[in-house]
Amino acid sequence: MTSERLRRLLAGVAEGRVTPAEAERALRWAPVEETPFATVDHHRALRQGYPEVLFGEGKTAEQVVEIARAISARGDGFLATRLSLEARDAVRALVDGAEIDDVARTAYLAPEEPVGRKVRGPVLIVTAGTSDLPVAEEAAVTARAFGNPVTRLTDVGVAGIHRLLAARDPLLDASVVIVVAGMEGALPSVVGGLVAAPVIGVPTSVGYGASFGGVSALLGMLNSCASGVTVVNIDNGFGAAAAASRINLLPAD
Repeated sequence: MTSERLRRLLAGVAEGRVTPAEAERALRWAPVEETPFATVDHHRALRQGYPEVLFGEGKTAEQVVEIARAISARGDGFLATRLSLEARDAVRALVDGAEIDDVARTAYLAPEEPVGRKVRGPVLIVTAGTSDLPVAEEAAVTARAFGNPVTRLTDVGVAGIHRLLAARDPLLDASVVIVVAGMEGALPSVVGGLVAAPVIGVPTSVGYGASFGGVSALLGMLNSCASGVTVVNIDNGFGAAAAASRINLLPAD
């Protein structure tokens, strides 16, 4: 249930095209749906602007498919993240129209109606190295699913800082910048010193032993000398994109 659908339903009641009993039935059916292993929140889009997102890690392929079908049955589409190869193959085979991204480990089915969000501009995904792409692509898929235009700068880490400095236009045009980096996690500080837009740092678990699975990058970003850099959890491309989407949303008319 989206805000647009609720407004149409209420307008139908006001205009006499929908009876109060029909509207009550539609609303009673909408809020939650129980399955043997999940309680699907069908009012998430009404409250937050986009449907509940399916976190696939720890779920079987069968559970992923059933939850995805339950969410998409109302016409809202779905986004699933952290899917195993088995789950991605199951969605690919059983859910018509779903877009599978094997790098991001996501599945996305567009809603029947376009996401009616007014945004400030593009969300730029900046990736330090190619090894960070799974997290960066999770952020890109999520940002697009939430109605944002997405641009990318890939493999522009601090080991070759000239690559980043050569990409002036995408940096200046972005409304929000998500910077994905492992190792020592220095790239968000560099970007934060170059742009006026909000910068969200995403530490990744990429790196050798002393990186401690991304803890070094996380601490480096939390201690950034660039003012205004925000940091999400290790490998949390989804969380960065969700935050960027809220920042990028224009106020309702």
